[in-house]
Amino acid sequence: MPLTAATLVTPQGDPLPDPAATTAEALGWMRGFPPPPERRVRFDDPAGYGSFPRNRWAFSHMRELAPTANVWRGAGAPRPLPAAARPIDPRTVRFAAMGTGEESDFAEMLWHTYADSVIVLHRGEVVYEAYWGEGRPERPHICYSVTKSFVGILAAALAAEGQLDPSALVPRYLPEMAGSAYADATLRDVMDMRIGVQYSEVYTDPRAEVHDYARAGGLLPRPAGYAGPGCFCDFLPTLRKQGAHGAGFTYKTVNTEVLAWVLRRVSGLPLAELLSQRIWQPIGAEQDAYFLVDALGTECGGGGLNCTLRDLARFGELMRCGGRVDGAQVLPAAAIAETAAGGSPAAFTAGGYDQLAGWSYRNMWWVTHNPHGACMARGIHGQSLYVDPKAEMVIARFAAHPWASSIGNDPLTLPAFHAMGEALLARG
Repeated sequence: MPLTAATLVTPQGDPLPDPAATTAEALGWMRGFPPPPERRVRFDDPAGYGSFPRNRWAFSHMRELAPTANVWRGAGAPRPLPAAARPIDPRTVRFAAMGTGEESDFAEMLWHTYADSVIVLHRGEVVYEAYWGEGRPERPHICYSVTKSFVGILAAALAAEGQLDPSALVPRYLPEMAGSAYADATLRDVMDMRIGVQYSEVYTDPRAEVHDYARAGGLLPRPAGYAGPGCFCDFLPTLRKQGAHGAGFTYKTVNTEVLAWVLRRVSGLPLAELLSQRIWQPIGAEQDAYFLVDALGTECGGGGLNCTLRDLARFGELMRCGGRVDGAQVLPAAAIAETAAGGSPAAFTAGGYDQLAGWSYRNMWWVTHNPHGACMARGIHGQSLYVDPKAEMVIARFAAHPWASSIGNDPLTLPAFHAMGEALLARG
């Protein structure tokens, strides 16, 4: 039976919009040459380029809206993602929705969570791949906070190689932060999001500091007369301490921006080039990726990466295989193992993620501690990279959900991802 209105609601209980009636094609976003004024999506749109349903066009076209920095795929041939001899029908993968217990299937989950694309790999082979709306195999999509997991694993790799000391205080690498909230914070505190800093990530609160961060980084339009920080490196030192470091998990994007700054300082490379050299070229990416950047050209490490779905899946395979690609060790195995082992579930409870009971957070990865040992990279509006080592499975998914927070997706996506792993395990 199809899902009912009891499940298809926003976190406030309001009915979700019709997926079919809100596509870019159905609404005419950016159609025509030129598009009519009322159907244009622009960076400075008063309604917000990332607001629903404009996001159903914008998330697949970010380079057309804002300045970017390229992540080169290299000169080599792409690493193949072969089609499996036995594909899987997503309609046969059944699960129960969190909260209501209503039965659904993987295909229905994708439709009702406004998926733009999805790919499922089993033992490195494609068992299911599909695109909708503006999604295309060759077209990058914004990853949002999935970006954080790239930054976190790069930091873990440099730490495993002795280039970073997670026990060191942040000002050892960034003297500019000596007068900030991070003056007495360790890199480990930063990598695990256990920082006491006055900064709210509540997107629905117009006074939340996340909006100040976004305006400083050029991710949001600036109002007339704006006199605030003009780039990330001007904004981050203004942050002030609130609470203790090293205590409970508190998810805040500015922590990733601090860590990305440390990576640039230690490596001597822009983040885009570091990612290209350490991950994008070694995984045999098909397409260049790109970062949104601030006025100085500094990449948004907290949520600015855009890449194709298949290349995101290749990164997931790198994680699933312990940092190896075709037998070659690309990232230190110790960094992958430490990340997959997770952090403190007790500390994680402080974050208030009631739907994620028993999870933890390590090196900017979400670790489920479920029977499959799965871990995730997660981004607002439904961006997901799910790595299930027991099922030998990777799921990459892009979406343009009306609700930014993952609590709008999790009741359907999380049980569906686990059910796909169970289905693949059962096939042998």
